[in-house]
Parts: sequence; structure tokens; C-alpha cells
Amino acid sequence: MSGPDAQNWAVDSLGALAHDTRLSVFRMLVTAGPDGLVAGAIAEEAGVPPSTMSHHLATLERAGLVQSTRESRLIRYRTDYAAMRRLLAFLMQDCCQGAPEMCADLLGEITCNG
Repeated sequence: MSGPDAQNWAVDSLGALAHDTRLSVFRMLVTAGPDGLVAGAIAEEAGVPPSTMSHHLATLERAGLVQSTRESRLIRYRTDYAAMRRLLAFLMQDCCQGAPEMCADLLGEITCNG
């Protein structure tokens, strides 16, 4: 992914994450896995009023980082893992200037706690 469209998308995505609550919520949804969480549980866990949380979730969804589905009266939010991978790939695509050993241990920094 490269070019001006990719750059604009990355700026929008990073802008959505550039807020303490939204970054926390995004990480919460990443941790929740593919089942995601309902909006009320997210708001409660984050300690944010539901109306404020709706705004934050909408911002993350507009940026393409999360997806929502309606389940009766509830809205469930899930991380868009493909978008997360796309953003990470965009940030890392020109890494290392031909010296891949500079970034070789990056994956070792990431741990999946189950």
C-alpha cells in the first residue's frame, strides 16, 4: 500500500488513534478478539458515558479501524484486523533502508497474551 491515497488513509487512521480514549478502546477491541464487544460494555470498561463513547466509536469506524454490527438493540464493535495490518504495513514498508536487521526483532516485541 503506497501513494497519496494510502498516505491520506494512514493519516485518518492515526488521527483517530491520536486520542487517549480511542486508543484505549482500540486496544480493548484488539484484546477482545474477533467476537468484539458491545458498545455498553466498552463504555463501562472505559469509564466513559455512552453518548461520548458513541462519538469515539464512530470516529474509529469512519477511519476504518473498527466495524460494527447491530444485534437487536445492541451494537457490537470489532477490530478490523485487515485494516490494522494494512496500517502497520504502511508504517513499516520502507523500514530499514536496505538493512533488514534493524527491524528483524520487531515481531519479537509483540506478544499475544491469551
